[in-house]
Amino acid sequence: MLEIQGLTRRFGAKTAVDDVSLSIVPGQMVGVIGRSGAGKSTLLRMVNRLTEPSAGRVLFDGTDVTALRGQALRDWRMRCAMIFQQFNLVQRLDVLTNVLVGRLNRRPMLSSLLRMFTAEERAMALAALDRFDLAETALQRADTLSGGQQQRVAIARALLQEPRIILADEPIASLDPRNARTVMDALRAVNRDGITVLVNLHDLTTARDYCDRIVALNAGRVVFDGVPAALTAQRIREVYGVSEAEFAEEAAAAVGAPPPRLAVPA
Repeated sequence: MLEIQGLTRRFGAKTAVDDVSLSIVPGQMVGVIGRSGAGKSTLLRMVNRLTEPSAGRVLFDGTDVTALRGQALRDWRMRCAMIFQQFNLVQRLDVLTNVLVGRLNRRPMLSSLLRMFTAEERAMALAALDRFDLAETALQRADTLSGGQQQRVAIARALLQEPRIILADEPIASLDPRNARTVMDALRAVNRDGITVLVNLHDLTTARDYCDRIVALNAGRVVFDGVPAALTAQRIREVYGVSEAEFAEEAAAAVGAPPPRLAVPA
């Protein structure tokens, strides 16, 4: 069980995340939505401890994640894998090595520095790539792949960490609709294996199509937490003060994408 208790992050006079409390049961796929600047990315980064909270705690199976230091913190980041909007691959390295990077924290320091991976680890990496139809790209440089392919490589790398949780921060924001669906299908497949997934999304239709639960943030606070069917057009207007069409246009403009398709329940 992942528990977020009163999590808050302030940047000077600005409060980016304001007293957020959530309980995430194992195996859920949770979509986090909100207008630009709502605090979505900051929330996920605090769960992974890439950003330190100003107040509150993150607990996982009773362990206080916010108190971890040193190797214990590195172990948490291994169990709680992070996927970023811009892929964070080493572009000059081949795809297979980028995936194997997910094993580094499980290896002694010297072998990690020398990238001395075992045959078993290489087989794991190839199997992860094959799962996402990328095995044939294993020896290509990462920068020769399309955006959708690179994001699937990033998911394969995350799987090599053998995580309990995957945090995906706007993983499809820079992708065209076809590649976006492929990446979301990959995340959903990983979730069906029992891995908890928290994903920040700007497209409400995608959140409804793929997520078991939707959490909406506004000005850093939770303003909706429920099943996708409950996020109706009327509820969106109540939460954000705008229509779904206006919300979609604003979100698309924030990431430089065309407005997403809308399928609004009454």
